[in-house]
Amino acid sequence: MRSFARHIALPVLATAALLTTLTGCGSGISLDEPIEGPVWRLAQLGDEPIAPGGDAQIQFDRSSGRVSGSGGCNRVSGTFTRSGITLKIGQLASTRMACADPVRGANEAQFLSALQSTTSYSLAPGRLALLDAGGRTVATLSSGNR
Repeated sequence: MRSFARHIALPVLATAALLTTLTGCGSGISLDEPIEGPVWRLAQLGDEPIAPGGDAQIQFDRSSGRVSGSGGCNRVSGTFTRSGITLKIGQLASTRMACADPVRGANEAQFLSALQSTTSYSLAPGRLALLDAGGRTVATLSSGNR
């Protein structure tokens, strides 16, 4: 009976180890790769691309646990927590300057709402997608001049 258990257990353990290894390789990027550091510029809100040259951007600071940036017209800051792909942005504080361009004002309001509804993220080279609780992309950001 022990021989039978050994013949079954070994392949099961080997399969589990292989699946664990392959699961971490799905995107080619570690799930715990930091999002902290680069300035992330808003590239898309939901399914709508943002015109190049916009000022909406954020940056995550690991040492302070703070996020800061611009909604496009106003400076924003707050706290964040991240573990693996889970990302929670705390209540954001913002300056209260009016946007001269109503489209920028609307984009800023939608961007701040997207930040507040973020529960997780996905990362690809140069791209950060913020996801809501339903797994929908609420905003896509890019690092650098992409």
